[in-house]
This record gives sequence, C-alpha cells and structure tokens, in this order.
Amino acid sequence: MIVPRRRQPCFIFWAVPVLLLLCIFWQSDSRLPTLPSISSLSQTSLPPKPVQWQTEDDKHYFWRTRKVNYPAPTPLRQLPTCPHVRFPQVQAHFPPETGTQRRVRGERQQAVKKAFAKAWESYRDNAWMYDELTPVSGKGRNTFGGWAATLVDSLDTLWIMDMKSDFDEAVAAAATIDFTHTDLDEINVFETTIRYLGGFLSAFDLSGDVRLLRKAAEVGEMLYKAFDTPNRMPITRWKVGDAARGDAQDVGNGALVAEIGSLSMEFTRLSLLTGDPKFWDATQRIMEIFERQENKTNIPGLWPLVVNPKDEVFNQGDDFTLGAMADSLYEYLPKMSALVGGRSGMYKSMYEAAVKPAIEHNLFRPMTPTNEDILIAGQAHSRESNGVRTIEQEPQGQHLVCFMGGLLALGGKLFNHPDEVSVARKLVDGCVYAYKSFPHGIMPETFYMVPCPSKQECAWDEALYKKHVLERAERKDDDEVLTADEIIKKDRLVPGFSAVPDRRYILRPEAIESVFIMYRTTADTSLLDSAWDMFSSIDNVTSTELANTAVWDVTAEGRPPQSDSMESFWMGETLKYFYLIFSEPGLVSLDEFVFNTEAHPFRRWK
Repeated sequence: MIVPRRRQPCFIFWAVPVLLLLCIFWQSDSRLPTLPSISSLSQTSLPPKPVQWQTEDDKHYFWRTRKVNYPAPTPLRQLPTCPHVRFPQVQAHFPPETGTQRRVRGERQQAVKKAFAKAWESYRDNAWMYDELTPVSGKGRNTFGGWAATLVDSLDTLWIMDMKSDFDEAVAAAATIDFTHTDLDEINVFETTIRYLGGFLSAFDLSGDVRLLRKAAEVGEMLYKAFDTPNRMPITRWKVGDAARGDAQDVGNGALVAEIGSLSMEFTRLSLLTGDPKFWDATQRIMEIFERQENKTNIPGLWPLVVNPKDEVFNQGDDFTLGAMADSLYEYLPKMSALVGGRSGMYKSMYEAAVKPAIEHNLFRPMTPTNEDILIAGQAHSRESNGVRTIEQEPQGQHLVCFMGGLLALGGKLFNHPDEVSVARKLVDGCVYAYKSFPHGIMPETFYMVPCPSKQECAWDEALYKKHVLERAERKDDDEVLTADEIIKKDRLVPGFSAVPDRRYILRPEAIESVFIMYRTTADTSLLDSAWDMFSSIDNVTSTELANTAVWDVTAEGRPPQSDSMESFWMGETLKYFYLIFSEPGLVSLDEFVFNTEAHPFRRWK
C-alpha cells in the first residue's frame, strides 16, 4: 500500500513497536497471536476485484432469465468489508528430508498417481461425460444430474497431479455441459453444489482458466433458483424441471442440517470471484438463522439432525451427530472464517460454541484390548423424563465422521487452541486404529465400540465387552439365542468392536483427509506410514481391471465382494488426499487454500 507522505511518520511510530511485539511473540511461542495484520489496520478491506468472465451470451443465460416468483429482499447482504485477520500459520515447519525419505515419499506419490491415471483412462474410454464409471462392468451411469460428475470432480486433481494434457481435454469437454437440462426429476442441491460448483471454482482457482469460472457461474445461477421460495430458504431436494418452467416453489418443513447448512463456501467463493453479492446473500441468510438459534437447542452449541426451513426453526430436535447428514455444517464454520480472511466474525464464534459440547457429548474413548489412547466420535441424544432432560451417548463410529480430526486440527490452528489439536490427534489415531483393526486393513461404514467411563485410561474388560456384544446383537423373535462368543464368531467381530451394522467400504476419503491435515499441521512423518498402509490396503482390496470399486463387506473372509460402484469422490477426494500427503508440503498449502467438503481447494481471501 502507498502511504500518503504526510502520514508516514505516524505510521512508522506506530508500526515499530507492533513489529517488536510480534517478534517477541514469535520468539517465545511458535504460535502467532491472532492479531490483525498491519495492512489490515491501515486500510479498509474491500472485496477483491471481480474476474472479467462474462460474454454477451452469459448475460442472457437460461437460468438468469427465468421468472423470479419471490425476489430476495433488498438491499442484499454485501460481502464483508471488515479488516482481515492475520491467522496463525496452519502448516507446520517441515525439516529437510533425507535422500531416502524423499525417494520413498516420491515412490508412494507415483503409486497413487498411477491408480488415478488408470481410473481416469477407464472413465474416458468407457463412461466419458457420464456421472460415474462402473468399475467392474465398464459402463457409464448418471446419478448426479447427468452432468459428468466424475469429470468435474476430477478437474482439480488432474491439475494437482500435473496431468495437464488430460486437464485441457477435460476442460474443453466440461465447457459443453448443459446445465439447463437433466433427465432426473429431482436433484440434490447440496451434492450439486459441492461437486459441480465446488469443482469448477477450485479448478479455476488453480488454473485461472476463465472457462471454468463461466461454468461455475452457470451452475450458481441454476442453484440460485432453488432459493426462489417465499422465505428464500432453498429446496434441498429440488424438482429442477418445475423451476425451469417458472412454476412457484415452496420449501418443505424438514431438511437435513448438512444439506441446508453446507452451501456457504461455494456460494461465497462465487460471489468473491464474480463480484455478484447475491450468492453470498443467499447462504448468509441461512447461516444467520443457525447462528441465532445455536445456543437454544437441547444441546446448546450443536444443532439437531433435522431442521425446519419453512418455519425457520433450526433448534427443535433430540438427535445430534457430527457424522452423516450433519458433518459438513460443522466443517464449514472454521473453513468459512479462513475463506473470508476472518472478516465475518460469526463463523469463528459459531465454531467455538460448537466445539466444547461436541467434545463433551459426542466424543468417547473406546475400550480396546491394548488400551489405546484414542477417541471416536459418536452420537448424542437428548432425552426427557419426568421433566428432567439428560443427554445419552451412542457409541457408534462412522467412516464419515473421521473428518472430525482434521476439522479440529484446522480449527485449533486457525484460532490458536492447541488443546483442540491434541484432541484432533486422538481422533485421527482412532480412525487409523479402526483401519488397522479390521482384517483387510479398511474401516467399515459404521460400527459400535464400548465407551470407557471417561476419556481417561480404562482397562480392557472381557466380560463388559461381551455384555455389549449381546446388547447390540440384532435378533428376531424366532432366532436361536446365541452366546456372545457365538455372535463374535458368526459376525466376524474384531475385539473391541461390539457390532458392525454397515460393513461396506465405498471408497470414502474422510480418514485420509484427516491424516493429511494432521500431517500438514504437525509434520509428523509417522503419519506418512499410516497413510501408505491405508492406501495399500484400499488398493489391494478394491482394485479392478479398470479402476477401483466399492466393496460390500470389509470383514469378509477372502476378497470382499464387489459392488461395481465408484462414486466421483474416489478421484475427486480420496486419491487427491493420498497424493497430497506424499507431495511437497507447499503443494496446495493450507495457508493459501481451504478445502470444501468435496476436497476442492479454494484460495483464501487474504
């Protein structure tokens, strides 16, 4: 910034002691204090200059010309103009590698890239422009609108893996996708947002190819129509054909919190890049309701699994989870703060209000034969009896909720809460432990364990474990009564795991996502070995002639049966995180980018 000459003496007088203070903090504590930067204190922080992306045709794009039945109230909420916050450094300082470490890391990285390239070539040859490749039968199928979900989800992965010729081919194909038509009667607005809008925004942020921003704007205009309801709350399961005809729409009285509460990152980034505040305004209305009602729920700080967008009631309900159907609502709180450079204080406040009750009520230490110092994220239920409300914990683990370790590591770093980083490590270790415990080295979708009385040390109790096995056993009236040992044998239970309701592995990314974030925030090289064990196990079990497939049962004796399914997140998320953990730490630095829930990195607004 150029400082007017007459103000320079004052600026220097003020700046020197602040710089000295920062130096003192730097020398005495490796964590920088959360202070505004000098530049942010000396100027108004305006939104960045929008990218020039529009052509004349874009101004008359189909979704921009549809009839608006319920216009958004004016004035629209504008992007925040508060001074940006100088966050502490997220990534650890990495010491120099030895030659052997560099060689091994590089070999592992190339093994991941080889798996991706194999899947990409098979998709291109057998399912080009379909949403998914069926990795066993080698066909294409449409599950997310028929807009080439795998292609769009993979764009930034292609760029990150330096597959530039494939990237160029994919961008040219993506430019032809028609978001004015779908064969599906109904689309999932959340999934469309995180995969398509997120995929295009990320690929643009990495490559600068304006065609990608143009496609992002097309998707954004379409999705914006889902907000055309009397109270401007979006329809999360949306009949897009009705909207295309201009029919009046209304939002229902039930929505999953993740689906209505996880649109903000993508819509905010679109507003920042295009300069159009309507996308920020649309999701900010939702998040302000979440903020107002956060401390009025049955577990203050957390939100129930289902909310009522029609009546704007987001605090009624008894079931609270950090996992499926709620996860990304919490994930986006610190990430939104990072995305907008701390200019909106509500996201930090909401995150900090949620962390304490989440740790207290949802996390538990499981009883294990080796007394592992780990944590698992379960579920919490509010119960009322005789006018007294209590909170009951359900010790169910999910692969989906493995994201939580990475979330707490990121939030702990951003907001200077080292205790949260310690909790995060125990969660990451818990997911790594679950992977190692099962016979094929892969965690199932869901499982139950025995919670310790507290998060402190607890000794293995064989009798207590078998008691829980009996309690969790699913038995019909005409079934013979089995002993705990018979159930353990019949259900192929691993010691410490009292039940496995869903034995699938569907190529999910959440465990490696958190291992990656923990590695980037700690520089602990033991996590590289954990990541390699996970990748090797997954590839060994899921590899097909064409790509990789989801499997039905990770407890199976012998090779698990294949389900002939490969969702776009295998190439858009899972393999991306595996590749990045074996890359130089400066590749997609967490101090420059923040990932959406589909692993699409957006540039942070500094």
